[in-house]
Amino acid sequence: MKETNDNGWLNNWMQSRGVLLWGAADIRKLCFRIGGGLEPYPGAVSWAIPMPPDIMKGLNNGPTQAYADAYSQVNVRITEIAQLLSKAIAQKGFRVYPLAASDRTDKENIRGEFPHKTAATLSGLGWVGRHCQLVTRPFGPWVRLGTVFTDMPMDYGTPLNRGYCGTCFACVHACPAGALFGKDWKPGIERKEILNAAACDRWKKEHYIQFHNGHNCGICSSVCPYGLKYLGRSQNISA
Repeated sequence: MKETNDNGWLNNWMQSRGVLLWGAADIRKLCFRIGGGLEPYPGAVSWAIPMPPDIMKGLNNGPTQAYADAYSQVNVRITEIAQLLSKAIAQKGFRVYPLAASDRTDKENIRGEFPHKTAATLSGLGWVGRHCQLVTRPFGPWVRLGTVFTDMPMDYGTPLNRGYCGTCFACVHACPAGALFGKDWKPGIERKEILNAAACDRWKKEHYIQFHNGHNCGICSSVCPYGLKYLGRSQNISA
C-alpha cells in the first residue's frame, strides 16, 4: 500500500499549538543515526519559536537577566512541543527521536548531537547568517529551534542553498570576541569557516558566566536587520 504524507496533519497539529513557522527536512543524504537506532532517519520536523523582540533588541551590550529567563522559557516550550509531537508520531506507528532544545553533548568541540539549524535550512525555514545563526524571514535570527527526527512520510520543504545577508556585516562588527569571520554561508560549509567557536565560548564564559554558565550572549543577533524588522512589525501591531 502506498504511503501518504502527513503534512496536513502536522500543519493542523502545529497551528493548534501556536507554532507559526515549521517545515519538514529531507536528511536522507546525511545518513544520520541517533538514539541508538540501527537505521538512519530519513526526515526531520523543524520549527522555530520566536524570542520576545523587545528583549532581543536590548542585547547590544550583552545578555540580560530578562534574556536569560526568556531563553529558558522558550527552551522549555520547545522541549514540551518535541515530547508531545514525538508521542503523537509514535502513536501513528512511526519511529521518532526528539532532539534536545539546547544540549552541548560535545564540550570539546562545543557542539550538540546535531545542529538544529541544519534541519531548519534543509526544510526551508531560513539560512545561516554571518553570525552562524539561523535567519528567518518572519523573525530574523531571534528564534530558538526545535527538531524531531522521524521516518513518517512527509512532503519535504525546499532547502535553502544560499544566504541573504547581502552586504551587511553588522553582526561581524558587533561581536566583542572577534569570533566572526564574515564569510557567506552555503550548504556544506564547515562552521569553523564562519565562526571561531572557541573564541566565542571563551568570551561568554569570561564575561557572562552568570547567564546559564556562560552560554548566553546575543550581541551579534541583536543588531541583525532582519530581527529589527521583526521588532518594527511587532511594535506596529501593538500600537
